[in-house]
Amino acid sequence: MKKYTTLLYILTMLPAIVLAQNSADTISVAEKKADLQGVTVTSRQSVRRAAGAINGSIITQSELFRAACCNLGESFSTNPSVDVSYSDAATGAKQIKLLGLSGTYVQMMGETLPDFRGATQPFALDYVPGPWMKSIQVSKGTSTVKNGPESITGQINIEYKKPDDVEQVNANVYGDTKSRYEANLDGNIHLSQKLSTVFLIHGENDWGSHDDNDDGFMDKPNRRQLNLMNRWKLTTGRYLFHGGLSLLTEKREGGQTSHHMSLDTNPYMISLRTDRYAAYMKHAFILNPDRNSNIALMANASLHKTDATYGLKDFDVSQRSLYAQLMYETDLAPHHSLSLGGNLTHDYLREMGGERRERENTAGLYAQYTYNMNERVIAMAGIRADHSSEFGWYVTPRLHLKWTPADLLSLRATAGRGFRTVHPMAEMHYLLGSGRTLVTGGMQQEAAWNFGLSTALNIPLAGKTLRLNAEYYYTTFQHQAVVDYESDPTEIRIAVLDGKSYSHTFQVDATYPIFKGFSLTAAYRLNDVRQTIAGTLMERPLTSKYKGLITASYKTPTELWQFDATLQLNGGGRIVGSERFHSYEQLSAQITREFRHFAVYVGGENLTNFRQDDPIRNASTPFDPSFESTLVWGPVHGRMVYAGLRFHLEKL
Repeated sequence: MKKYTTLLYILTMLPAIVLAQNSADTISVAEKKADLQGVTVTSRQSVRRAAGAINGSIITQSELFRAACCNLGESFSTNPSVDVSYSDAATGAKQIKLLGLSGTYVQMMGETLPDFRGATQPFALDYVPGPWMKSIQVSKGTSTVKNGPESITGQINIEYKKPDDVEQVNANVYGDTKSRYEANLDGNIHLSQKLSTVFLIHGENDWGSHDDNDDGFMDKPNRRQLNLMNRWKLTTGRYLFHGGLSLLTEKREGGQTSHHMSLDTNPYMISLRTDRYAAYMKHAFILNPDRNSNIALMANASLHKTDATYGLKDFDVSQRSLYAQLMYETDLAPHHSLSLGGNLTHDYLREMGGERRERENTAGLYAQYTYNMNERVIAMAGIRADHSSEFGWYVTPRLHLKWTPADLLSLRATAGRGFRTVHPMAEMHYLLGSGRTLVTGGMQQEAAWNFGLSTALNIPLAGKTLRLNAEYYYTTFQHQAVVDYESDPTEIRIAVLDGKSYSHTFQVDATYPIFKGFSLTAAYRLNDVRQTIAGTLMERPLTSKYKGLITASYKTPTELWQFDATLQLNGGGRIVGSERFHSYEQLSAQITREFRHFAVYVGGENLTNFRQDDPIRNASTPFDPSFESTLVWGPVHGRMVYAGLRFHLEKL
């Protein structure tokens, strides 16, 4: 009863939270109401890009507000392309999946700069607060060559709130029935017409010992996080500067609950302490506005440290990373443009007090040519060559084509290659939560080809527009790191691929405004993902064969009330060996009431209350090799209800 009383207190005593800013985003997609050449455009859905050769969509800020979206990992609940699931049942680590493959093959970007790599990956989705984001751009396939070779299945680029947005103060408080509470505050200041800054603050406390399935282990760890960011922008004539600093500290504690602790041994506890520091800068010089000629220097750096304990196993890792890019772009002639540049990347990982060290320096050059015939025909061809201090030279070619024969139809095709360096322990140390022995060997650099076809139809129907999209992607690996549960029941092996590994993904989705204010989206995706494990080509474990999704959103004519609901149907798949999991459904819903300077929202997740029966196996013997917390294929906790307040105040 105490947790519900606390929620009521939040609703009545803390009238704060963001009614977020609504403005056009970097690829010219209007969010709520923006005036474009005298035409008012209204949109509250994820908007597929109408222009450009790369197939992708943008999740706008108003779309993020359709669910709780407390962080990046919770921002894809209404998106048919991106799946988010738990990596294990003990630490709360989450992973995304795109094109049927894990998020390690998606290049994570922060405003076009590569971010959240290596040791940051296991919990990166919790490191970006939802209220900080202005939009999320999701592209599929190998994407552009500008940002390095690491994009294999796609890119996710996060756009944060800008220093030069309209001066405002935003706040957000949130609480739920799983004892999670958080607060966010941001505000920007225009120090002059040329100089502006924005401050963003996030605090979170996730506490309690919830054990809904009574297996003796917390359904999710207790977590405390403090996250700070300060960003600056300076514009003087033809020079533009962006820069910023961020700091994050987080502590996670999970494991056995006090009333289920082992009697004959020490309790099985999990503890992770993380500190992360990051900075970025961008310098742009406009050389010739008539030909869109400019030169830009961009860089970011980060220092990440995690100290972890999994029962009797200890693991600590620190990583320092530096990325720099010099880029030149110009229009060669009408319809023809060119981008040239180079990248430098430095990664240094130190594990287990220095017992293991990994160092890699990579330098690359790229060229990208784009032909654009009035958006009707677009061809973008790029190639880059990189030299790694560990793996030598490798070449990454990529090609994207778009043809729009009529306003209601566009066709896209893509082909390209991608490479990424694997840091197995740093990227997957949550596997230490298993009672098995984790075995790793020398890793090759992962390499894969990706091919895709997509079509978008805008069909006039009953005075409205039915938007249909269909796409097919094929990814095939030459080199891959394979997580092997099959070879030895007492070990988890991270081994080099020996055989075939591929993914076929087909998706179709449709969006239609049923009547004014009410929009419906339906999607279906089919995955065929196979991998050679222990000498046998088999289904990739813990991967659903299909996904169905229906989302509905209604906003009243006065725009004071908004109602949103999303239903997901996740198909079954293989666990390990011949063991399989069955399909399951999840329902989420939210009601939002807008006021002049604030909004109140109430919602629920997993309202169907479906839970995986045994997210932790042999929980009564946590120090035995049979103990297993990493075979997670479904929700690990049941129904959750939440409430929050958003507050928004522009300059008086």
